[in-house]
This record gives sequence, structure tokens and C-alpha cells, in this order.
Amino acid sequence: MLFSALLTSVGINLALCFVFFVFYSVLRKQPSNEDVYAPRLLADGESQGRARFELDRLLPSAGWVARAWRLTESELLSVSGLDAVVFMRIFIFSFKVFAFATAVGTLVLLPFNYMGNQLSLDFTDLPNRSLESFTISNVDDGSNRLWIHFVAVYVFTVYVCYLLYAEYDHIASKRLAFFNSSKPKPHEFTVLVRSIPPSPGKSYTDVVESFFMEYHPDTYLSHSVVRRTSKLKGLIDEADKLYRKLARLKTLDHSQERFGRAGFMGIFGPRVDLLGHYEMKLEDIEYKVRVERSSKEVQAAFVSFKTRFGAAVALNIRQSSNPTEWVTEPSPDPEDVYWPFFSASFFKRWFCNVAVYTACVVLTVLFLIPVLIVQGLTHLEQLEIWFPFLTGVLRMKFVSEVITGYLPSLILQMFLSLVPPAMMIFSSIQGYIALSQIERSACFKVLWFTIWNIFFANALSGSVLYRVEVFLELKNIPSMLAVAVPGNFLYCLCCNIRMDKDRL
Repeated sequence: MLFSALLTSVGINLALCFVFFVFYSVLRKQPSNEDVYAPRLLADGESQGRARFELDRLLPSAGWVARAWRLTESELLSVSGLDAVVFMRIFIFSFKVFAFATAVGTLVLLPFNYMGNQLSLDFTDLPNRSLESFTISNVDDGSNRLWIHFVAVYVFTVYVCYLLYAEYDHIASKRLAFFNSSKPKPHEFTVLVRSIPPSPGKSYTDVVESFFMEYHPDTYLSHSVVRRTSKLKGLIDEADKLYRKLARLKTLDHSQERFGRAGFMGIFGPRVDLLGHYEMKLEDIEYKVRVERSSKEVQAAFVSFKTRFGAAVALNIRQSSNPTEWVTEPSPDPEDVYWPFFSASFFKRWFCNVAVYTACVVLTVLFLIPVLIVQGLTHLEQLEIWFPFLTGVLRMKFVSEVITGYLPSLILQMFLSLVPPAMMIFSSIQGYIALSQIERSACFKVLWFTIWNIFFANALSGSVLYRVEVFLELKNIPSMLAVAVPGNFLYCLCCNIRMDKDRL
């Protein structure tokens, strides 16, 4: 890849960032978008909506950037909570890491690499000079300058470890202070118990109560067995609608408006007193709700304790000699519960885990296909061999710079956009019982997928894509990779530029 191709990629991404900045500055001012850009103000009733049209709404502005930059950490904590503070600390941490890496790479490594003579290139034509002259591949064979790279790696590692320790200590102190200042929540005193073994002649309610009264008599408080109530939510929603209709009818002054037809859409059927009709339907729904609540029990229960310490003890010790029975997990928040796997057995969850990890491996392997295709776009000479009729177009300077500098990262990013939804689907069938656990698992899968496919797979596939003969002599693999891999970091650099633009 040429230096001009890298500049083309950077220029296109910077232009797109500016366009997105303008669009955001305009859209955030529109009253119809307040629920998107200012949900907290709407919820607190502090929104200053403007009903009449103003020209200022159509003009981009940068004042919000300065206001956001001046916001202190304590103000952000009071306005948006601890999660927002941690999110911003991640950005600050990343900025510190990349600022240090940029300083070391620009001021130390790049000059030494550029002064090497391993690549015989023209020193005067910088825009058309291959960027490999700035990499470690340009360091002379046997040169002591290689130690500069080793020292830089050691220094960078020590610096990052120090930053990680400092950030962890800071966030841990904030989290501890937040935990101590917040009111106790019910789920902190509760443990989810799954794979409850059945007992002849006893219900799961009796089994759970007798077990915890025997082994945790001082801290056990109560429990609630999970029941299979698939129709309960629909019944509750229907009852809520009927209650609203009843409340509206009771406020009517004219008694004749209380009469209507009980059939479809109030058009068909006999004419009845709607107030009495809705009350009868509501009683029928209440009966169905009671039946659903007393339906079949499953092998799971929420067990509450008198203290958080008691819940922690029950959570962190094995409850049975059989590891597949009496499995304890932290209780999720009520709004965070994911119900489908509550009744799943230990072996079903184990099988789902194996199936999901197998599917992730298969997806990772299949993703090498677009990686290989995209890698081919960075080698114009190979494209000319594959598509000889495009030789004239490919040799145009601007076209070649766009194809080698920007198009590969764009295509790869389009494929990568399909990965997070796929990982969410995989995690949802992995046996988790909380939506937050599903999201966390999906994030880890996407992280490892990105590390493998963006860095390792790209470097390795680009190194041996046109050198299949390397596998014929395995002893030459380390030396060949040492020569070829440094040149492929440029492609990863362009991908990172585009990915950072998308995150911004």
C-alpha cells in the first residue's frame, strides 16, 4: 500500500465524520427527536420544546461539544449515573494508550524504520513511497536497531499495565462508593436456584423450604418457585385494557353511553350494559390468572435471605455433592429476567453451550472467506490477473488509491456489522437467565471474533495467501511470517481508522 492510499482513506473517513457531525448537530435540535437525543430531560419534565419554527434548528452548531467537554466527572455521575462515568473513562483510557503509542511510534520507531536499507525504494517520492518502508520489515537483517522495537514493546506494556491498574482502582472506588450510598435492592438478598431435584410426594415448594431450613436455618427467609405461566402476560395485558375501559365508563355522565353491542368491534352482537359486561369479563380473566399462577412448577426458585451476607454464602458454596443439582446463580433484576431457560436442565444448558461455541467457531472460519476476498483488493497486481479487462481502470491513480486504501475496510466493516446480531442470537440460546448476561456474553464473542479476524486472520491470510508453498516446508513458516506480516499491518491500520470513525 502506498502512502497516498493511506491519506485517501484518512481523508474519506474524516469527510464522513464531518458530515455525520453536521447531521447530528441539526437532528438533535428537532422537537420530534427529543425522545432519541434527550430522553432523560423528557422523563424529568425539563425539556424545553419549541413549538414554533426557528431557522436555528436547521443550522449546525458546535456549542454542545464545548458543553460536553466541560462536564466534570461528578456532574456526569449525578446526571447520568455510574455507567456513563465508566463509559467515559474507557474513552479517556483509550486516548491515553493511543497517545502514548503514537508518540513512541512517531518519534522513535518510524524514524529508525525509515532509515533502514532493507527495502530499496526512492527516498524523494514520499507520496508514492510504499508504507512498508516505515515498518519493521525495513530494518536491516542482523541490525541492533531491532532492540529498539523490543524496548518500545516493554515500555508500552509497562505503561498500559500501570494505566489499567490506575483505572481499575479508580472505577472500583467509585463503584464501592455507589454501592454503599445506594439503598439495598431485593435482588441483592436473593439467589436463583436451578436444577432442584424432585422428591416423591413433595412439591418443589416443599423441597426448597425443607432444604434451606435444614442447611441455612439462620439466614433463610423465604422463596418463590418459578411456574410455567406462558399465558399470564397476555391475560394481564387484557385485564389492564378492560380496567381502563371500566374506569372511562364510570366517569361518563350519560347512562345511555354505557350501553353498546358486545360483539366484534362493538358492531355485532346483542346490546348490553357495557359496565356489567366488562366487569364479568374482568372476573373471568382474574380466575384465569389465578389458574395460571397455580400451574405447573419448574425446577427453579428464587430464594431470599435475611442478609446480603447470607445470600453471598449460599451463592458461593456448593449446595450438593452432585454438581448438577442445586445450582445457585445471582438473581437478576426483575426487569432483566430472561425466562426461556429457567426450566432447562443442567445437561440441556451444557449441550446448548457446546452448540453455541461450535457455531461461533464455524462462523469465524466462514468469515475468512470475505477476509480473503478483501485482502485481494489490497493487491492491485492480483486484481489485474483476476480481472484483466479492468486493468485500465485499476491503473488510474485515484481509483487505485480508493480500492487499496478505503474499499477493503468498507467491505469488511459491512460484513462485520452482521456479527453482533448473530452473536446475540447465539448467546440467547446459551442458557442464560438474564438479558444483561446475554449482552455481556455477546460482547465477549464479538471481541474475540474481532481480535481473531481483524488482526490475526488478516495478517496470516495476507501473508500466505499467495504463498501456499510455505506449507510444504514447515520449518520456514516463522521466517516467512516474520518477513510478510509487518507489511499487512497497513491494512489493519485502514480498518481501524474506519472502525474508529464508525464508533465516533
